Amino acid sequence: MVEICPVCGLPKDLCVCEEMSKERQRIRIRLETRKWGKTTTIIDGIDSKNMKLSKLAATLKGKCACGGTAKNDQILLQGDHRSTARELLIQMGFPSENIEVQ
Repeated sequence: MVEICPVCGLPKDLCVCEEMSKERQRIRIRLETRKWGKTTTIIDGIDSKNMKLSKLAATLKGKCACGGTAKNDQILLQGDHRSTARELLIQMGFPSENIEVQ
């Protein structure tokens, strides 16, 4: 028997809920200077209810070759990775017009 999505009512293999949730999010990518002059890229605005932030953070850390974490509904990457993170989020299916780089 085919599993049905409880949100949209479509079969799981045709479900578009994840894609629709990506289109509604406003993502901000900004740079902060922390203690001792360390730069940190902060990505916020991603809905943690629909996306696993820890899994997304692990993917971004692997592609950017840096350390980081996901906490307080934010993804923190060590270093300045604003442009790389933006390109990776676009490749993951987030619309480019909803991603703001500061």
